[in-house]
Amino acid sequence: MDADIRQLRLRTDITVPCLVQDTGRTGTPLLLLHAWGESRKSFDRLIPLLTGCRIYAPDLRGQGDADKPAGDYSLAEQAEDAAAILDALGVPSAAVVGSSSGGYLAQQLAVTHPEKVAALVLVGSPLSLQGRPAFADEVDALSVPLDEAWVRDSLTWFPLVHDVPDWYIEDRVRDGLKMPVHVWKGILNGLCDATPPTETGTIHSPTLILWGGQDNLLPAADQRTLAARIPGAVLRIYRDAAHLVLWECPERVAEDITAFLRTFQE
Repeated sequence: MDADIRQLRLRTDITVPCLVQDTGRTGTPLLLLHAWGESRKSFDRLIPLLTGCRIYAPDLRGQGDADKPAGDYSLAEQAEDAAAILDALGVPSAAVVGSSSGGYLAQQLAVTHPEKVAALVLVGSPLSLQGRPAFADEVDALSVPLDEAWVRDSLTWFPLVHDVPDWYIEDRVRDGLKMPVHVWKGILNGLCDATPPTETGTIHSPTLILWGGQDNLLPAADQRTLAARIPGAVLRIYRDAAHLVLWECPERVAEDITAFLRTFQE
C-alpha cells in the first residue's frame, strides 16, 4: 500500500501533517479524524484493515506533529480546519470517520460543510459535551511541565474490555506528551463550550454510528437520540466493548466501515 505524509498549510497559517494512503483500486476518499489527546497514529491498527479507500489521516491542530498555536481551539474552528484539510488535498468531498471527540468534530463538519461529507461514521461519538465530563477538573488543574504519570493515568479514564497491544498504548502516551498544557485545556474547553452540532443543524449525510455497550462516558439514551436526529442513521452496538471502540475492536470497525461504504455507494 503506497503511503506518504503531506505537510498541509491551512487557511489559518498553521501546518498539519496528513497521511495519504491507498488501500485499494477504487480510491474512495476517507478522512479519519482522531480523538482529543491522540494523533493520526491512533488509526494505525485500522488503516491496514480498510480496503478500496484512499485514506487521509491528519494530525489535528495542537496534536501529534501539527502546529500548536496559542489561539482558537473551538469546535467551530476545528471544523474549519477539517474543511481546509480537504481543500488543501484537492478533495471535494469524502466519507468521514470520527473517533470519540473526532466524531463530534465530524458532526460539526457535516453541519457547517455538508457538501464535503459524502458519508459519516461516528465511532464512540458524543451527542453533547456541554455537561463537562468528570475529568475536566483534572485538565483545568494541569500546570507546566506536563507530567508523564498524569498522561498515563488519563488513559484509565476509559476502562478497556478487550486487550489492546502495549505498543499501541505507549503510542497514545507519546501522543499525550506531545500536547502542551494549553492545548489539553483549549481543545477540551472548545468541545465543552460548543453547542452540540445536531442542535444547530441537520446532518443529511448517510451515517453509521458505532457505540460500545459498556461505554462509561456516553449514555445509551444519548446514542439513540443522536441516531434519531440524523435521518436514516444506523446505530450499531458493540455490546462487549467500552468507550474506546477504535482501540478495542479495529477489525470489527473496519468491517463495518467497509460494508457501510459499499452500501451507500451502490
